[in-house]
Amino acid sequence: MALEFSTAGFKLKYAVEVSQGVRPVSGFVEIPDVVSLAAMNSAPTPIDVTPLAETYKHRYIPGLSDDGGTYEVTANQTTAFKTAWETLVSAASTGKASGFATHFEIVFPASSGYTDSFYFTGDPSALGFAGAEVDQAYQGASYITTNEIEGFDTAST
Repeated sequence: MALEFSTAGFKLKYAVEVSQGVRPVSGFVEIPDVVSLAAMNSAPTPIDVTPLAETYKHRYIPGLSDDGGTYEVTANQTTAFKTAWETLVSAASTGKASGFATHFEIVFPASSGYTDSFYFTGDPSALGFAGAEVDQAYQGASYITTNEIEGFDTAST
């Protein structure tokens, strides 16, 4: 029987490499006040290889994969989030200048039964103005340009 679970308890963390090309196994830092994490999957572009003689149905082969290029993280725009995101952007920029990638870890809640986390690398963008509406929480999207989807692997410590 499947174990359904709530999204309560998901976390987004990051760590900058200390050894080029090697994802850290510890030292990931949580980004606070995240309220929504976008889906992430890499869909191959379908390439039409239908011969002219075909009269019924198209045929396709998989082309290059496309993860969309930008990952969206929605958060309450608290001072804690702002500070954490600015620290992330600075650390990622410093790391990149030295040839180190920034790894992101999506941690599943303990109640999920998952023992793995989901990983990807990317470059975070600086914060902008999240927009404001009457009688709404001040929340907004922040963005990470994805470099590589690493997928599921052992959770960090």
